Formats: sequence, structure tokens, C-alpha cells
Amino acid sequence: MSYKTDLGRVIGLGTANEGVHEWFSGRVLSVALIPLSILFLCFVAPLIGEDHATVVAAFQNPFKAVVVILFFLVAFKHLADGLKEIVLDYVHGKALLAITLVSTRLICYFFGAAGAFAVAKIAFAG
Repeated sequence: MSYKTDLGRVIGLGTANEGVHEWFSGRVLSVALIPLSILFLCFVAPLIGEDHATVVAAFQNPFKAVVVILFFLVAFKHLADGLKEIVLDYVHGKALLAITLVSTRLICYFFGAAGAFAVAKIAFAG
């Protein structure tokens, strides 16, 4: 039996005032990924097996380039948020938790930026 007050029991265990933002952000990213994924597949799937000039010509279309860049950015942001939830659930050491959270977020952002940069380079430089 504990003689702590209700406030004493919940100190440090309460809300971080980010739950609604994370929930809403996850839903918005999920909904945004639906049309972006469909358009990404429509634009990229026909390019499989094509030569370099055909791929460059396809991505020099501004609409296609912007859609593919948005797909990369939104998909890797969504991946980073999902991995954060998995890491928070299954990694328990404080140091390991911090290292894992930072490293997974950096890796996701790096690959998202690398994909966006690659498409932008093709779109602008050819």
C-alpha cells in the first residue's frame, strides 16, 4: 500500500502534450501517401528497364519530378515516425533508446533527402 497522493503517483508519467499532434500527423501522412504512392507507381513502373535518356526525359517533367520528390519526403517521414513508435515500445535502456531514436530518424531523413536530391539532380541537370 502506498501513501502517495494521486499527484505524487503521476508526476513524470503524464502527457507530453504531443499525443494529438503525433496522431493527427500520422493520419495526414497516411492519407497523403495513398495518391502519392499511386502516382509514384504510375510514373516509375513504366521506366523499369528503360535507357538513361528515357528516364531523364521522364523526370524532366516538373509534375512527375515534384510528385516523386514529395513521395520520397512523405514516405520517409512516415517511416521515421513509425520506427519511433516501434523503438519506444521495444527498446528499454535509456542510452540505447536515445541512440536508436536519433540514428533511425537520421537514417530515414538521409535516405529521403538522398532520393529527393537524386530526382532534383535528374530534373535540373539531366
